[in-house]
Amino acid sequence: MAAQRVKDQGEVSLNEVRYPLVKGSRVQSVLTSIYPGKVVIGDVSRDSDVRASTWAISNHQGGIGVERMRSAAEVDRAWWSTCQLFYDQHLILPPLAEQTAASGVSGVFDIGVICELPNSSGVGEIYASFDTDLRKYNNTGDAWGSSLHTLPGEATDTITMRLGNTSGTTSVFMLIAHTSGYTYTTDGSTFTDDTEDAKYLASWDDRLWAIDNTGQLRYSNVIGTWVDDAQLPLPDGSVTDLLVGRDALNRQVLYAMTTAGLYVHDIDNARFLATDVGLPTHPDNGLGSVQWRNFIFIPSGLGVYKYATSGSQAVLTVSGPDRDDGVPANRRGTIKQLVGSHNELFALTDATTTTSSDMFVSGGFSARSGGSTEANNVIIPAVGFSYILSYNEFGWQVKWLSDSSARAINFAHVSTAYNEYRLWWGWDERVYYMDLPRDIVNPKQVKDFRYATSEVHETPWFNAGQIEVKKLALSARIEVADASSSETVKVEYATNYSDSSSSDYTTLGTITSSGTTEYVFPNSTTPTGSAFRSIKFKVTLSRGTSPTKSPDVLAITLRYRKKLEPKWGHSMELDITNRFGNRSPAQLRAALVTATEQDELAEFTFRDDDGNDRNYYVDIVSATGLEQTGHDESGRSRIMVVEP
Repeated sequence: MAAQRVKDQGEVSLNEVRYPLVKGSRVQSVLTSIYPGKVVIGDVSRDSDVRASTWAISNHQGGIGVERMRSAAEVDRAWWSTCQLFYDQHLILPPLAEQTAASGVSGVFDIGVICELPNSSGVGEIYASFDTDLRKYNNTGDAWGSSLHTLPGEATDTITMRLGNTSGTTSVFMLIAHTSGYTYTTDGSTFTDDTEDAKYLASWDDRLWAIDNTGQLRYSNVIGTWVDDAQLPLPDGSVTDLLVGRDALNRQVLYAMTTAGLYVHDIDNARFLATDVGLPTHPDNGLGSVQWRNFIFIPSGLGVYKYATSGSQAVLTVSGPDRDDGVPANRRGTIKQLVGSHNELFALTDATTTTSSDMFVSGGFSARSGGSTEANNVIIPAVGFSYILSYNEFGWQVKWLSDSSARAINFAHVSTAYNEYRLWWGWDERVYYMDLPRDIVNPKQVKDFRYATSEVHETPWFNAGQIEVKKLALSARIEVADASSSETVKVEYATNYSDSSSSDYTTLGTITSSGTTEYVFPNSTTPTGSAFRSIKFKVTLSRGTSPTKSPDVLAITLRYRKKLEPKWGHSMELDITNRFGNRSPAQLRAALVTATEQDELAEFTFRDDDGNDRNYYVDIVSATGLEQTGHDESGRSRIMVVEP
């Protein structure tokens, strides 16, 4: 079909039919692609702008793991962040990781276990195995002292508990399981090695329990005396942990975690029974499982399963950091241990080895007796950095990130040793610790809280819920407290899903004073706005030499507007009183009715335009007529045509 043309004044072409206009009238054109009223995503109380929409971020408690926002419900999420996220209207630096002195042990090795034993005054003290060399930490002098004992094998687990001794009384023992049995002490200076196989240890029913590499469970009432109990019905090497948790009757029972799922101990019949947590076989299933807040949390790769029992039901929920969009490729890895504290559950993530991890659909799944599970996809990660995550039952945040990808992280311990509440862990041949809050969890209310030096926070990609619509960034307002020339906040942004390198980011500025700082796009000299399909922000928080100070980002607000592709509407009054272009009034009116009622768009123009720039494909959205009666088809018709 050839493009339509109109060469004479006072006529239009619609659906390949030419119509005359009422004498003296004109075609009236109007822009119809005007976007409806503004949209507020985030904190509505901060918005008072009539013409611009806003994306307001003041709460990050949903945690990391959303690369692209899918709805306004994810406004409290981050893609990746090493800042503290769990305080509403506060984005601050994380706790300072204190590196202890070098151990004095030479060579390349891993920190096996970190354990605790009270001294003669009842004050707990920290011990660590540097490979097989066991040493005690001097908290006052920051030193590890000399070797106390050489373990016969690499450490696999540790526990401190009160147990019967050979003299008929009880003592507090620190026990370390290793690949050649276990080692114990009551005073931290005299150690006894026992060759009884004990890969993982647990305290339950006033007894010490151990399970070996073959899955044989045994218990001890008196140190050094063992009684064999249940045997796992699985091949050697299947057991990955031994722990205590609640059963369906709300009783504390013994569980064995394996590469094939969770087994519960039946003490009356000295056997293991498979639970509803029958997981696909995975070599890392259950490493460092833990009971926390009355639930059992089971790691598998980068996933974490939350297991809850109540009455006849057992519910398994996906709760790990691999939910939603997971984590960046160079941050994927394997959770080696879960450690509970008063306020948070910590996950030690070793990203130095490549593994696969299940990502379940958003919202997780539940496994019940007779129930079903949802399908999953597999993500193949890359080698990255080791780090510690924490979980508060709402979301995940990063507590510590290694500064290189060379070494693994394997073991951590939450302790009140030295009358200090701390998280201890080992990495790169050194032991670290981090102070944990005892009561008030908001560090901004604890004046002696010590912060890390510099960390980064990345928001998800934001497309205002419509990737197909053009947006124009007008300004960004950053509200900051406790900023100074030393405590600073650097603000950057990227657009259109391109953030693979630092060159993809544009720096808006660095904030050095408290209050609200507004940046206009693209700059204050030319405030014409910056077009985007999607946008994200990155803020870098840094402090000076004082470890008790941190800048505090209270809110990030983007002002923007949506702009649709220009679409035009045209109104006109057609004269159908006389014959025109070899068509009678009846034929003209019939053609107009056909164009109005057809499903397809109609071509419309009122110009002789060689470039076809003003040929429009339209719907007839309004048609009114002034007609004669009887056989007279003549009259006038006012119509409105609009581009869809």
